[in-house]
Amino acid sequence: MAKIRALIIDDSAENRLLMTEILSRYDDIEVVGTAADAYIAREKIKQLSPDVLTLDIEMPKMTGLQFLQNLMRLRPIPVIMVSRLTARGAPAILEALDLGAVDFICKPQTNPNRETVKDTISDDKFRQFTEDLVTKVRMASLAKIRPFEINNIAKPVAIENTAFQRVIAIGASTGGTEAIRELLTSVPENCPPILITQHIPRVFSRSFAERLNQQLAMKVVAVQEGMVIQPGCVYLAPGDDHLTIIKSGSRMVCQLGQGEKVNRYRTAVDVMFDSICSAYGSQVIAVLLTGMGEDGAKGMLKLKQAGAITYAQDKATSVVWGMPQAAYNMGAVDELLSLAEIATKMINAAQKK
Repeated sequence: MAKIRALIIDDSAENRLLMTEILSRYDDIEVVGTAADAYIAREKIKQLSPDVLTLDIEMPKMTGLQFLQNLMRLRPIPVIMVSRLTARGAPAILEALDLGAVDFICKPQTNPNRETVKDTISDDKFRQFTEDLVTKVRMASLAKIRPFEINNIAKPVAIENTAFQRVIAIGASTGGTEAIRELLTSVPENCPPILITQHIPRVFSRSFAERLNQQLAMKVVAVQEGMVIQPGCVYLAPGDDHLTIIKSGSRMVCQLGQGEKVNRYRTAVDVMFDSICSAYGSQVIAVLLTGMGEDGAKGMLKLKQAGAITYAQDKATSVVWGMPQAAYNMGAVDELLSLAEIATKMINAAQKK
C-alpha cells in the first residue's frame, strides 16, 4: 500500500521538525519535504507531488491564505491549515476553509525546543496535537478537493407560506463550514427554524455565525442559553457545549451543557438530534452533511423511526463521506442528495403537513 506523501509548510524550523518527527513515526505516512515559505513550497510541490500539505497561515513573503488561493485555482491538493487557536485568528481559518482547505489544526501552545523535540512529542501537552495531526493527514488524503472558484449567488427556494410544520436540524463536520454556507445560500429569509451542530472549536463559533449572518438572508446566531427558537433564524451550536432543546410553556428554547463528549465531540450532532427528537417528534427534517466519523447517524435513525424526514449528502459532493455514509448504512436516510439538491427538498418538506 502506497504511503501518504506529506509536505510541511511552516516558517518555524521547530514546528517543521516537530511535525516531521510526529508523522515519520507512522508506517503509512512519509514526509517527502518541508518548506519555510510559499515560494519554496511551490517548487517542492512541482518536484515531489505530495498527497497532502500542512500549511501555516502566518508566513513571510506570501501568507498562507494567498498561497492557498493560488494553489486551489491552479493545482488543487488536500490542505490542512495550521494556526493558533485564537478568536483573532478565526476569520483567517474560516476564509481558508472557504477557499478549499480540508481542515485545520491548532498549533501547540508552546514551541518545542529544537534539541528536545523527540522528547517533546511524549509530553501530555502535545499528545492531542499528535493524534489530531495524524488523523487529519490520513483523512485529507482521502478527501475530495474542488478547484477554487467564485460561486454564483444561488437563487433562494420559493416559500409558498410561512406556516411551517417542521423544524430543520443539520449536522456536519469536516468540510461542513463551506457546505453549510453553500446550502443556506439557497434558503430564503423567511425560513423555518434551522438548528446546526458543526464540529468547531468554541473560539471559532461566534466568528462563523457572524460570517454567515453577513453572507446570508436569514438571521444567524451562535446559540446562547435560553434562546427561543423562531422562524427566520439559524441557530449554531457553540463549540465545546452540547445543544439541546426543551419545551418551556408554549415555546421551544435552547439549552447548553458541558456533558461528556459523545462520539469524541462536544458539541455532538447525536446529542442535538436526540434532543430535537424528544422535543419535536416527527415534525423534524434532519440533514447530515460532509464529515469524518459517525456522529449523528444514530440520532438520525432515531428521528427516522419517530417519523421525521431525513436527508444526507451524497458521496460525490461530500469532502469526506463519513457521517452521511454511516447514517445511510444504518438505514437512517430517506434520500441521499447532492448538496445542491438539499435546500429545495428540505424547504419544500417544511411547508407540508
